[in-house]
Amino acid sequence: MSNATQLIHSIPVDPQTGAISVPIYQTSTFVQDAPGVNKGYDYARSGNPTRATLESLIATLENGQTGLAFASGLAAIDTVIKLLKTGDEIVAVDDIYGGAFRLFNNVYEQFGIKVHYVDTTDIAKVVDAITPKTKLIWLETPTNPTLKISDIAAIAQIAKANACLLCVDNTFASPALQQPLSLGADIVIHSATKYLGGHSDLIAGIVVAKDKLIGDKLKYLQNACGAVLGPFDSWLVIRGIETLHLRIRQHCASALEVAKFLEQHPAVDKVYYPGLTSHPNHDVAKKQAKGFGGIVSFSLKEDTEQAAIDFVTQTQLFKLAESLGGIKSLISHPANMTHKSIPADKRRAAGVSDSLIRLSIGLEETEDLIQDLDQTFQKIISRNHKFSFTLTA
Repeated sequence: MSNATQLIHSIPVDPQTGAISVPIYQTSTFVQDAPGVNKGYDYARSGNPTRATLESLIATLENGQTGLAFASGLAAIDTVIKLLKTGDEIVAVDDIYGGAFRLFNNVYEQFGIKVHYVDTTDIAKVVDAITPKTKLIWLETPTNPTLKISDIAAIAQIAKANACLLCVDNTFASPALQQPLSLGADIVIHSATKYLGGHSDLIAGIVVAKDKLIGDKLKYLQNACGAVLGPFDSWLVIRGIETLHLRIRQHCASALEVAKFLEQHPAVDKVYYPGLTSHPNHDVAKKQAKGFGGIVSFSLKEDTEQAAIDFVTQTQLFKLAESLGGIKSLISHPANMTHKSIPADKRRAAGVSDSLIRLSIGLEETEDLIQDLDQTFQKIISRNHKFSFTLTA
């Protein structure tokens, strides 16, 4: 049985009514038969049947033991970091999501948790960054926004050899393409706001643990700290997951064609997409994932902030907005949007140039998306003499 078919039929039919859609238990508390004697639930922060269905579903999708749903992706990250204590250290990918960087540097460093940022595509650099205090290795793969690919299986071996946990942010790939726990990771996180939800209509985070002991610790923290996902948003994520494999297939197909178009355009300096054979980590991506995702980034030959701003404000189908992974295509300028919280020197050192533009490829017809980008290039080139490139080159 295929993963897609198994997924669809792992979403339970309601045993009480036969409802084929998971019921939304919009309640804060549950009546008990006697003090401490209940039907499995007592208070909705501790557990809710709709959320429990989502948590079980995502654990199945990621081949994990324990799934947990949170009020946002950052709430999910925050809970994982609470596994650590003062004096512990993290080795993290250098091209990291700006919100994670802000949380690590501006919140947890004041509690004595130190973070070392390295290019995790280089295994030697990961090994060199580990100290006796390192307790966690933090990967995004693909990264946001330069789409670097780290070898999960190889880094998992390094983590185990050094008694570290390995956590992988699997947001960009989704479990439809990549299952880090099966490759040796200990924890997977998602911003379920993105591909799992898939419709740009919710904020949610997911954590999945491979080991029950770690899962129990995270479950305790989820209840103790309280940043849980509500029942309606849990239902929305379940609904999104029902079409995940179908959506991802189209996202990937269109993204590859868009990347090929951009790669040959004379106004483009560099294209970042692991599905291109020119991508430096293409072979690793091909080995550990079933596809290359729906995000394409590119930089302009005029490497200025203004050039990028001029471009992202002129597209028609690509809407200028934060976030990604929805059915409508989005465009963003990371230096001024998702990664603005990262100091400019660190941002540029990680490969996020001033002219870098990130595309989230939606479900529109591929040809329409390419035409939108093409007309934007022509519009900008005609207005700006600095874009003096021959379109037929």
